[in-house]
Amino acid sequence: MNCKHVGLALLFAVVYVSCLAQQTHLENYTQEIAGSDLTISMIAIPAGNFMMGRTVNSENGRDDEEPANQVHLEAFWMSNYEITWDLYNLFINRAIDGAENLKKGAEVSIDVDAVAGATIPYVDMSLGMGTSEDLPVGNVTHLAATKFCKWLSAKTGYIYRLPTEAEWEYAARAGTTPPYFFNDASHTLDEYAWYEGNSKDTYHKVGQKKPNPWGLYDMYGNVAEWTLDQYKPDAYANRGALTLAPLEIPIKRYPHSVRGGSYKDAPENLRSAARMFSTADWIKRDPQFPKSIWWNTDAPFVGFRIVRVPKTPTEAESEIFWGSKL
Repeated sequence: MNCKHVGLALLFAVVYVSCLAQQTHLENYTQEIAGSDLTISMIAIPAGNFMMGRTVNSENGRDDEEPANQVHLEAFWMSNYEITWDLYNLFINRAIDGAENLKKGAEVSIDVDAVAGATIPYVDMSLGMGTSEDLPVGNVTHLAATKFCKWLSAKTGYIYRLPTEAEWEYAARAGTTPPYFFNDASHTLDEYAWYEGNSKDTYHKVGQKKPNPWGLYDMYGNVAEWTLDQYKPDAYANRGALTLAPLEIPIKRYPHSVRGGSYKDAPENLRSAARMFSTADWIKRDPQFPKSIWWNTDAPFVGFRIVRVPKTPTEAESEIFWGSKL
């Protein structure tokens, strides 16, 4: 990591620490989007410490999940569903950019017209699985997911971004420590997730399975989910006894960390600690030259959900959250 990104990482930590004393108890809320009748339900995630990584010796995992390390996170909000095609199409079409939001927040002020828009896909990016209401978006690149967050922030005045790996795992575990958040032998993975054993090789409408203890749906399976972090297999090895809000600053296209497993995955890839990462193979069938920065062609199994933190970002922080000025 170069000096610039070391500085950004330090800034992220300093701003995070300064935010600790400012945060109060958060409540669930529903985000409206001006010009649309679509909304995003946001779940309040409480502050706390947790052990990140593989914590059970018998757990069937990989070396990149070790050593388990203690992490502290302050309260934040997370969307209780994966972002759907109908929501993402608002970002693609941009027809509602000019609609006035009478309940716009004051956390950030960005001209929505200045946010670059994703290109309209030239083929069916769902690969036949559908883009109708409540189906999770897939085949979007990490850049596209971050720019959706920037666009939504400009529309609403509230700061939205991808979750960090730590935020994702903390929210998935929901206060539990076993490999899966359900630790009662009377419950099964089929009750909570679409995966290779029950999906029939396709994603499904969000929210059809049971939520985790914090009210989040499809944290396991359906589509895997982008996180903000650059993927580093040895990321946990360099942490101390307690880490505040860890983040591996994203600085290049590959690889980024992906969490939760998908409809194509075996159960072990859906564990709370399981880590996946993006590769150039996810775009190998793209016939364009240069290849699209907005769309994958071979990863319909990867989508995303969003988070919000109650802190106005600096310009340097927004570079972390939303990437380049594109």
